[in-house]
Amino acid sequence: MASGALLGASTGWCKQEGANLSVVTEFVFTGFPQLQDGGLLYFFPLLFIYAFVVVGNLLIFFAVRMDARLHNPMYNFISTFSFLEVWYTTATIPKMLSNLVSEKKTISMTGCLLQMYFFHSLGNTEGALLTVMAIDRYVAICNPLRYLTIMTPRLCAQLSAGSCIFGLLILLPEIVWISTLPFCGPNQIRQIFCDFTPLLHLACTDASVILVQDVIHALAILITGLIISLSYIRIVTVILGIPSAEGRKKAFSTCAAHIAVFLLFFGSVALMYLRFSATYTPFWDGTIALTFSVLAPFFNPIIYSLRNKDMKDAIKKLLCPQKVFNVPGR
Repeated sequence: MASGALLGASTGWCKQEGANLSVVTEFVFTGFPQLQDGGLLYFFPLLFIYAFVVVGNLLIFFAVRMDARLHNPMYNFISTFSFLEVWYTTATIPKMLSNLVSEKKTISMTGCLLQMYFFHSLGNTEGALLTVMAIDRYVAICNPLRYLTIMTPRLCAQLSAGSCIFGLLILLPEIVWISTLPFCGPNQIRQIFCDFTPLLHLACTDASVILVQDVIHALAILITGLIISLSYIRIVTVILGIPSAEGRKKAFSTCAAHIAVFLLFFGSVALMYLRFSATYTPFWDGTIALTFSVLAPFFNPIIYSLRNKDMKDAIKKLLCPQKVFNVPGR
C-alpha cells in the first residue's frame, strides 16, 4: 500500500496515442532498510565512514601540496586522486544517509541523472588517473634514468587535467540520451543509488539498448584494467630481476599501494559491471555497490599513508606544525 501511494504520488499523467500513461517524475529507492527495520543502525557507521573519507583524503591532498619534499609526480597524482575521492563519495553518500533516516526514500528525475553523471564521471576520472599512475610507476621502475626527463611537471599537469576532462566529458552524451527516454512506470530503483542498468530497466524503451550500454561499459572497464594490469605485471617482472633484496623491497614499496588501490577499485567495479547475464540477489547487489562506492574510498587513505613514512611525516607536519618547526637549537 505504501509503495503504491509513493508510485501514485511520484507520477503525472499524459495522453499518448489515446492511452493514459503515467509519466515518472521521481524514483523510489528500494535498497534501503526502513527506520523500523533498523535503518538508523546503518546511519552512524556510514556517517563515520563518510567523515573519515573526507577528512583522510583532504589530509593527504593538503599534506602533499604543502610539503615540498612530496612535490614529485607520484605524490602529485596521489593528491589529485585523493581530492577526487572526496567528491566521488559526496555524489552518493549524503543521499544514502538521507534515505536511511527518511520515510520517503525518493529522488527526482533530475537529481537521479545528476547523481549518476557525477558519480560515474568521477569514477571514470579516477580510472583514467589510476592508468596514469600505473604508467608513472612503469617509467620510474623500468626506465629510472630517464624518469625525470619523461615525467616533467608540465606533462604531469597535462595528464592530470586530461584525466579530469576525459572523465567529465565522456559520459555527457549518454546522460543526455537517457534524459530523453520515456519513463512511464514503475518507478522503483532496486539499488542504493542511481545507476545505469537499474534506471534503464525502468525506461519504456527497447530492452536491447540496455545490452548495448552494458557492452560499452564492459569494454571500457576491460581495456582500462588490461592496460593497468600489463603495466604492473611488467613492473613486478623488473622488480623480481633486481639482484639485492633491499633493492627489491624498496622498488616494490613504491608501487605496492598503487596495486592495492587498483585491485580494490577495479575488483569491485568488475563485480558490479562485468556480470553480463548473471544476476545477484538484492543483498549482494547492495553489498557490491557499497564496496566500490563506500568501502574502497574508505580504505584508500589508509593504504596510501599506513606504510608510507614520507606521507605520514607530511600529515604530522600539517597537523602539528609547531612540533616540526619548534625544534631546539634552530
